[in-house]
Amino acid sequence: MLETRAHRRWFLAVVVGLPGTSVAAVRGDEVLYVGGTVPNLPEGTEGRVDLSNEDKMIFSSGKGGFEIPYRSITSLEYGQKAGRRLGVAITITIWALFSKKRKHFLTIGYTIGDKPQGVVLEIAKGRPKAVITVLETRSGRKVEYESQEARKHVHG
Repeated sequence: MLETRAHRRWFLAVVVGLPGTSVAAVRGDEVLYVGGTVPNLPEGTEGRVDLSNEDKMIFSSGKGGFEIPYRSITSLEYGQKAGRRLGVAITITIWALFSKKRKHFLTIGYTIGDKPQGVVLEIAKGRPKAVITVLETRSGRKVEYESQEARKHVHG
């Protein structure tokens, strides 16, 4: 019983204490930087992704941004949860508990120099196929799908 209470307190502390969490879904051209290794960019930052540059993906917002050269991308994952390669999966799990809306997460692994990096982005409902197609084409990497359901959502 004591262990159960401790777990409940920990769970509540995590839920209440998560910075920048929101249960509202992104819409249209919006993208949410859920988290990752980008310095000085708060988790939960809404912005836009520009894929028109032939060499790099550009995320921009009023709070900052980042660029990922396509040639530096090492992995792409898509699904209803954050990718296994980043330690933000707990955030996604908690968001899912409070939201009945389907979330669309893209995890991008990449390297800067010898350092592995990564970001988790929430993409608006109608955009995953277009974003994934551009990233696969320009990076030469194929996306890994979390499940058959995720694959069906993108490819119909």
